[in-house]
Amino acid sequence: MTTQLSPARRSLGAALSVSPVALGGNVFGWTADRDASFAILDAYVEAGGNFIDTADVYSAWIPGNSGAESETIIGEWIRSRGRPEDLVIATKVAQFAKRPGLGADNVRAAVDDSLERLGVEQIDLYYAHRDDPETPIEETAGVFSELVDAGKIKAIGVSNYSPARLREWLAAVENGGLHKPAALQPEYNLLERDIEGELLPLAHEAGLGVVPYFALAHGFLTGKYRKDVEVDSARASSVEQYRTERGYAIVDAIVGIADAHDTQPGTVALAWLAAQPGVVAPIASARTAEQLPLITDAFTLQLSADELKTLDRVSAKA
Repeated sequence: MTTQLSPARRSLGAALSVSPVALGGNVFGWTADRDASFAILDAYVEAGGNFIDTADVYSAWIPGNSGAESETIIGEWIRSRGRPEDLVIATKVAQFAKRPGLGADNVRAAVDDSLERLGVEQIDLYYAHRDDPETPIEETAGVFSELVDAGKIKAIGVSNYSPARLREWLAAVENGGLHKPAALQPEYNLLERDIEGELLPLAHEAGLGVVPYFALAHGFLTGKYRKDVEVDSARASSVEQYRTERGYAIVDAIVGIADAHDTQPGTVALAWLAAQPGVVAPIASARTAEQLPLITDAFTLQLSADELKTLDRVSAKA
């Protein structure tokens, strides 16, 4: 497959170098069928992207699906196209009903399942998808470190962890001489900024790169949701909490900045997030290849200091 080099790569831990925006694989096998998924992956790589985010559970919540559809499609795409040399694949364990939790035996089995579905010898970034309070942190941190030593994963990530539990993981690393996490994946966007209080500084202090999910707030930050405008979308119900004066002010601001740059509002929202201290690569997904420029244009969009300040101001909570 012919690819063009991205204008920039960002370091994620010591071992990974990734695009400024990651491609979310949650839609593969859900709102994007196999052919559409292949077209999206092709277009992302051709635009210079190299960072694909998925999980073993994607998308088990859809009637008729059993889970692992996304990993399976990505694996089929790799076998069909050949793996781009610098492709970085992130996947996760804990939420799949067939491989639930973060006990050591389950993680060992789950990583082998993911390796087989993806058709790769090593997973670049392997996340604990959510905290498992039934399993001691020491056990989970230990088995993830073991997988690095075994060569099955290159780097460790944690997702949906509270500051207190992340500190426990970091303490287990220190006490056990384990491999430490390279990435933190929390919810973070212009509407959801709570991690800036404690979690983001902790990640920075610990040297974890932040890879935010819901970067477009369920699509609210694409600009299609405006005051007094009804939107016919499968995700419309998930953005009702954002239909507030603050939410509409944020959208108005990103629309204005997008017009000034001749780009899309969602691209501006991603560029703001990518510019935040500690953030390595926001995650965003596309249902079709035609939607992909919203993501790939954010690779190179540089917002001015005044534009960043405007977005900070309108998105600040009272």
